[in-house]
Amino acid sequence: MTDIHSKRQLVIIGGAEEKDGDTPILREFVRRSGGTKAHIVIMTAATELPREVGENYIRVFERLGAEQVRIIDTETREDASSSTALEAISKATGVFFTGGDQARITSILKDTEIDAAIHKRYSEGIVIGGTSAGAAVMPDQMIVEGDSQTNARIEVVEMGPGLGFLPGVVIDQHFSQRGRLGRLISALVQEPVALGFGIDENTAMVVTDNQIEVIGEGAVTIVDESEATYNNLDQILKDEPLAIVGAKLHILPHGYKFDLKTRQPILEQQPAANVPVPVATTGS
Repeated sequence: MTDIHSKRQLVIIGGAEEKDGDTPILREFVRRSGGTKAHIVIMTAATELPREVGENYIRVFERLGAEQVRIIDTETREDASSSTALEAISKATGVFFTGGDQARITSILKDTEIDAAIHKRYSEGIVIGGTSAGAAVMPDQMIVEGDSQTNARIEVVEMGPGLGFLPGVVIDQHFSQRGRLGRLISALVQEPVALGFGIDENTAMVVTDNQIEVIGEGAVTIVDESEATYNNLDQILKDEPLAIVGAKLHILPHGYKFDLKTRQPILEQQPAANVPVPVATTGS
């Protein structure tokens, strides 16, 4: 199959995306993967219910008109060299990682033939999507697990190798719903990267080369540590609170864009807020 894109594209979803009704996020994934000519492979390594979860996505993608949809279920690393799976990936226009446990994805797939094949196809222009655990694995260093609804401390997050489709960042999912700002900052301060992305549920950041667009009902929270003037990482024990000074925070809802190279939101095309102007009145 010929490649349909020249750009590298990712659809990174914060989890709990709409699967009935209009399904705007999954619709965008199918559209970018080739629309009615899309050949989509669903990677179910993250879940212990691969058939149930995979068939749910088959139902959505087929309803939206994808030409071909199939599941690749890899329960062990030996499965990750299956010739049938490798052939499916070679013909795919989109690869989608389901939710579950991100550690399962990397322990089963990382540095295998399937991993290499997906990266090769990604470099050739196919679209990579992932939700929840499938979003967490997108950076080269990922959040394996961590505490929610807590202040930033070294101990609240465990990091590990991701699949590296979007290197040099940290990504967290179910973000607002589970109060994960503390653990995102904890991860960000510990990693030698400057950008952290927290993606809300039913929300996605769509990456095209070096530009991100937010779609969905929530927002993407961006923590930029590149100009931070201070943190106390080298002074504290692992259960003591982290301090960070001078970091930037951006919260971008649907339609807003962000430039990964300049580390700046793209605002010039946003409509002005419709703020009513008070009318002066004279007393009687």
